[in-house]
Amino acid sequence: LSYSCSCHLHDDEDTFKILIATDIHLGYLEKDAIRGNDTFVTFDEIMKQAMQNEVDFVLLGGDLFHDNKPSRKTMHCCIEVMRKYCMGDRPIIFEILSDQAVNFSHSKFPWVNYLDTNLNISIPVFSVHGNHDDPTGTDGLCAIDLLSCAGLINHFGRSRSVEKLEISPVLLQKGNTRIALYGIGSVPDERLYRMFINNQVTMLRPREDEDGWFNLFVIHQNRSKHGATNYIPEQFLDDFLDLVVWGHEHECKIAPVRNEQQLFYVTQPGSSVITSLSPGEAVKKHIGLLRVKGKKMNLQKIPLQTIRQFFIQDVTLSEHPDLFRPEQPNVMLKVMAFCQEKVEEMLEEAERQRLGNPLTPEKPLIRLRVDYSGGFEVFNTMRFSQKFVDQVANPKDILHFIRHRESKDNIKGKQVGLTESTCRSPIRFTDANASSRAVFSIRGQRSTDSSGSKGGLFRALNTVGRSHVGTVTGRGGLSLLDPFKKRTTRLFLPTDWPAIGACEAAMAAT
Repeated sequence: LSYSCSCHLHDDEDTFKILIATDIHLGYLEKDAIRGNDTFVTFDEIMKQAMQNEVDFVLLGGDLFHDNKPSRKTMHCCIEVMRKYCMGDRPIIFEILSDQAVNFSHSKFPWVNYLDTNLNISIPVFSVHGNHDDPTGTDGLCAIDLLSCAGLINHFGRSRSVEKLEISPVLLQKGNTRIALYGIGSVPDERLYRMFINNQVTMLRPREDEDGWFNLFVIHQNRSKHGATNYIPEQFLDDFLDLVVWGHEHECKIAPVRNEQQLFYVTQPGSSVITSLSPGEAVKKHIGLLRVKGKKMNLQKIPLQTIRQFFIQDVTLSEHPDLFRPEQPNVMLKVMAFCQEKVEEMLEEAERQRLGNPLTPEKPLIRLRVDYSGGFEVFNTMRFSQKFVDQVANPKDILHFIRHRESKDNIKGKQVGLTESTCRSPIRFTDANASSRAVFSIRGQRSTDSSGSKGGLFRALNTVGRSHVGTVTGRGGLSLLDPFKKRTTRLFLPTDWPAIGACEAAMAAT
């Protein structure tokens, strides 16, 4: 296999041109007044790129839809775009060599759509299903099956068995170039992991000249490890593959990376819409234009212009002792001013980058993650966000407060739980049951209750003047009795909670 990211493969009668995209998530936040049309606009851009580059076909890696049951608006917009760009008189100049009745056995029309005499297809679309648009119900249908029945999509990689998978490739030929297209629609990761371990996944090879094919595989599963069996290791995949298109993961890592053990390349196009305000989604979004000639390939990155800008930044308050400290008066006002300055800097950068690009949406997404460890207190994020309500696309969740626990190395050898020293020190926490954030300061002394277990009595006074009386248990837990609501609120402290200084405790009502 020869891969190049720089040299150009000539567009001739032997070169396949394939547009690759995954995780389009049509319909995501469709009811949002600001972001509601983002997925539809970007899908139009993707299919327009396919038409302008005169690709042989479009290859989608799952999650075309965000919801398992797309709304009428979402389905209408999808069909509108596909009819606009996929139908026409441009001839299709590659052949299907495999048994289509096997490739599309689940369909009522088991053949590729461009060979249907009742349809005039200029750009075929091949797609597996993802976990968001997977088949459900007694009939095992999904939204992609509707598009397949309408003749707009060729749905492949479908299996009804929950015990084993036998993947028969779609065999394509253009001139002297032959592609074996394999695909697995989304399967629960643990189940597929178990199938691989038990050798229940079989990828069939072409009968003739099996080494003369370019083997292209589309998968929609966890690539990064989320648990012991909640992902699919690349080493599980067959080593005869040439290129793996990995869907489901949203971070754009579209440049092919060689797996040195299996000797194939992996491309992860990522999502074409921002569905979470996390660092991985802040990476520039691309789709890929794949050229294949013989056993050579070239992947050209195409940046998407209609993606809403997203800027994310992390700040740790304890790293700025020159600006503020927890014990200072009016420290909260200083922290708010600091956070406002950071948000304004990101807005200015968004404005600079947007100049000259009329396709970029006007309001960016902004996320500031604030680590308030070290005794700092949180403030009202909604009130803070009101200052930017007309400037950002996500005014309700600009700020995100996080707090890191002390590392286990730092607390090794320290006593865990509430001790006499900590009962004498203020303990601040947030009452999750209160309509507004209420900060308590708890003081008490160690004692032994009637059962002989070590505990303690304490009194807590919160910021609105309500008094709470409760007990300290030997396991580092607290019980508060609210005399006004006459209910007990249980506090659970982390098991590695250090026995010194002030801390924050999470509350859970019982």
